[in-house]
Amino acid sequence: MLYPAMDKLTSYVPNRYMLVNVVARRARQIAEAAEEAGEPLDEKPVTLAIHEVAEGRLEAGGVDPTAEEEGE
Repeated sequence: MLYPAMDKLTSYVPNRYMLVNVVARRARQIAEAAEEAGEPLDEKPVTLAIHEVAEGRLEAGGVDPTAEEEGE
């Protein structure tokens, strides 16, 4: 992955492991919302989630790492 740079991403999310969790959770939300709306995505959900982090729209502050996903 060349863009966005890892140092830019970790400026919003403190470490790589939490970054993976934040991006994965947001990617699932994006995919589910697109499926419910019946809209095709131009890019993969993970790519969209990574770009949200890089733009500063998504941070780890609101993510509880101990919280379980809904439906589990």
